[in-house]
Order: sequence, then C-alpha cells, then structure tokens
Amino acid sequence: MYNPYSLEGKTVLVTGASSGIGQATAIECSKMGARVIITGRNEQRLAETLALLEGEGHSQIIADLTVPEDLEKVVANTGKIDGLVLCAGKPQTRPIPFCTRDDFNSVFEINFFSSVELMRLLLKKKNIGKGGSIVFVSSIGGTRSYGVGNGVYAASKSALDAIMKTTAKEMGIKNIRVNSVNPGMVDTKLIHGGSISEEQLQADQKTYPLQRYGQAREIALGIVYLLSEASSWVTGHRLVIDGGKTI
Repeated sequence: MYNPYSLEGKTVLVTGASSGIGQATAIECSKMGARVIITGRNEQRLAETLALLEGEGHSQIIADLTVPEDLEKVVANTGKIDGLVLCAGKPQTRPIPFCTRDDFNSVFEINFFSSVELMRLLLKKKNIGKGGSIVFVSSIGGTRSYGVGNGVYAASKSALDAIMKTTAKEMGIKNIRVNSVNPGMVDTKLIHGGSISEEQLQADQKTYPLQRYGQAREIALGIVYLLSEASSWVTGHRLVIDGGKTI
C-alpha cells in the first residue's frame, strides 16, 4: 500500500527516549516500520520504551549525553543511520535576575551542547548517509512565544534552531536534511510537579485556540513526517505544532 510517510528500511536513532516526546517518537517510528535505536540515562525507563516498540531489531544504549565517554559510546554503537531525532532536554523557570551562570551551563549542556555534539560526531564519522534526516526538538518558547521566567530555556532552544538552519545549509549538498519541530506546551511529566501549579497550567491551556495542551504523540507524528520521504524537499524548516498558540 502506498504510504509516503513509511519508514520501512530506515534506521532511526532517538535520544531522550525514556519518556515524553522521545518515547512517543520511538514508538511511532517503530509503527511506521523503522528499526529504532533509543538512548537515555535511565535504564529502567528506557527498557520500558524498548518493550513498547513494534517490530523487531530495535536496541537501546544507556548513556548520559553530557558525558563525553557516553557520547562516544553512542556513536560507536550506532552504525549507519537514516534518521536522527534529538529529544534530550530539560525545562527551567526562573526570572533572569536570579539566573546564575551555573543555571545557563546546566540547561545549555543538556538542551544544546549534548545534542549538537552528538550530531557533529555522527556527521563527521559519516554515520548519517545521503538522504538522511536530522530533527531537533525545539520549542515555540525559544522562537515565537516568550514567557516570564523562561529566558534560559528559550535561549537554549533558540540556539538549537540557529544550528539547525546552519547545518541544513551545509549538509544540503550531501542530501542530508535538517529541520526542527517547535511544539507549544505538551502534557508530559516534565510540566507537572514543578514551579507551575496545576491551577496555573489549567488556566494557561485556555490561552490556546484548541483549549488544551498537546500530546507527545502529536509531536511525534510531525517528527515522522520530517523523517519520511513525504518531506523530501523540506530542510532548514521550523515545524510549529502548537494548537494555534502563536496565532
């Protein structure tokens, strides 16, 4: 059956796959026929993701991408891939006057440097072949919608999109596409139990035209599009998936 969104015959590496958007992306990629390699820091949760994948041939690599030796381990155990999805990230809510250099370093280390360094190493070692697709998970919070206390997080995501566009321009000659998804607020474990109360979250949902936050699967399906042949002429693009928030 004709399906331009199929990932049959492709191998996709997904970081941050132990929960949230990363986990949902790994699952949807497996449903579309890809062989999926997942990586994350938590062995138990990563194993839970692995058990949810459809089909055979999938694998996991326990790694903390902020540790150089772990980065090298991921590259060494990945082999040739067709798709790379960079989901690892952390939120932070703190007004700028109270943000320390350590806050910036901590957020950028996970949200920016670990993803970019993994991509750089895979490209340098030519692990991503011609026709490959790289997808960064960014945020409207770094490119289109700016909230109080969101400065450090926004800066890290804005930096990701800048690297995405530059890399797309450089890799175009090799027929490697580079894009990002820019979600609005997604209902994952990351947003609950933090500095924002459940009442505040409920009120914020009403600011979205669709009156709700997104689900991880809804972002994952956008990522599948960017990995598939359906987006073969799309590169250097920020795909906004935000329930209408930015309008």
